[in-house]
Amino acid sequence: MSQNLETRGPVYADTVVRGFALAAVIYGIVGMLVGVIIAAQLAWPELLPNLPFLSYGRLRPLHTNAVIFAFGGCVLFATAYHVVQRTCQTRLFMPGLAMFTFLGWNLVIVLAVITLPLGITQGKEYAELEWPIDLLIAVVWVAFAVVFFGTVGTRKVKHIYVANWFFGAFIIAVALLHIVNSAAVPVSLTKSYSAYAGVQDAMIQWWYGHNAVGFFLTAGFLGMMYYYIPKQAERPVYSYRLSIVHFWALIFTYMWAGPHHLHYTALPDWAQSIGMIFSLVLLAPSWGGMINGIMTLSGAWHKLRDDPVLKFLIVSLSFYGMSTFEGPMMSIKTVNALSHYTDWTVGHVHSGALGWVGLISMGSLYHLIPRLFGRKNMYSMKAVELHFWIATIGIVLYIAAMWIAGVMQGLMWRAVNPDGTLVYTFVESVKATYPFYVIRVLGGALYLLGMLIMGWNVLKTVSVGKAQAVVIPQPAAAHA
Repeated sequence: MSQNLETRGPVYADTVVRGFALAAVIYGIVGMLVGVIIAAQLAWPELLPNLPFLSYGRLRPLHTNAVIFAFGGCVLFATAYHVVQRTCQTRLFMPGLAMFTFLGWNLVIVLAVITLPLGITQGKEYAELEWPIDLLIAVVWVAFAVVFFGTVGTRKVKHIYVANWFFGAFIIAVALLHIVNSAAVPVSLTKSYSAYAGVQDAMIQWWYGHNAVGFFLTAGFLGMMYYYIPKQAERPVYSYRLSIVHFWALIFTYMWAGPHHLHYTALPDWAQSIGMIFSLVLLAPSWGGMINGIMTLSGAWHKLRDDPVLKFLIVSLSFYGMSTFEGPMMSIKTVNALSHYTDWTVGHVHSGALGWVGLISMGSLYHLIPRLFGRKNMYSMKAVELHFWIATIGIVLYIAAMWIAGVMQGLMWRAVNPDGTLVYTFVESVKATYPFYVIRVLGGALYLLGMLIMGWNVLKTVSVGKAQAVVIPQPAAAHA
């Protein structure tokens, strides 16, 4: 087989793509299982033995890191390496270095699984890992950049497809964010102190935190959207011009929205207001991208009825549109006065994480994995359809429960008697929230069940398929 391929021409470097794609499915199951456990802990605090490494405070960062960086990160590596080769019609630049990123990223994940339950943490949202692991992340990320941009630089076609613009921006921005926010003074192998202090530390953290959402969880996944939706729908992107406007407007605007996390804090009022204004402006490019993705189905809407993979991809954009309307709305100071520190924020985060990031990832993997193993479709397309409906119902239960709980909490906390005393104690608000915490556990459990179905389907697909090398088409005859 390989000898025949060599006589026909060079092949894509897909071994590392397979590794990241399969790892993503495993990490998705693990990360969401931990999520269900901590959701259950909030509903039933005595659920687990009273051991430090099983406490909510240690499992919660394990959950966020597992879902964002283990699951999401592996999906991003897999799709970036897959898309850049196909759209540039060339083999990965330095495939050995690409394999180093696979081994290095998985080492980061293993170290996170060890250190976070032990309480070894910097205590910074989405940046909890201590300084030695941060250094490893930086090295892996630089290697990622070398492979990606090296591949773009050695492309066989003149044009750089828009998906690569988004992947490239995500890689550059995450490097900048990680290095600046993680600047620290080590005092031992497992302990360091931030290079910043006070409100400056908070500002740097949420410049990082919001742009981790903006670039790691948005720009990279938009790169996937711009490749896999047209591929699955077998239609060209609705508007290529809109995709370029979407790109420049999004990456310019997102960088300045972080201060909206710090309304009514010690951050200067003008900085809070700038964060709010840019958050409101952000609605336009976000919805431009959503419309561009959904309208790619123009003339092919009937495919949604029969293709469950397209259902994942298109419905993810609906959640993207909803989340990017909700976010700017919650950044308005008067709305934020009600929503902040409530479960409304948790609902918002998960409508984006489960609805947008989760569904676009699953849709992309369902397109990608069978083709990496010599098949056109997954082993069971009925299981894909079942996964879609279970996951969607789970998301709706989860976010609706958190929206209701959050608004209720905000209203209870601000209710005052005529003499200025509080109407409700904090404990009363916790008691009123309990039913919604139970509904959240149910929603999360359904989402996890969907991931387990996906895991079974992937296992069966890989077992009946065969990893095959794909010959790189010659530019004259190729069609991106």
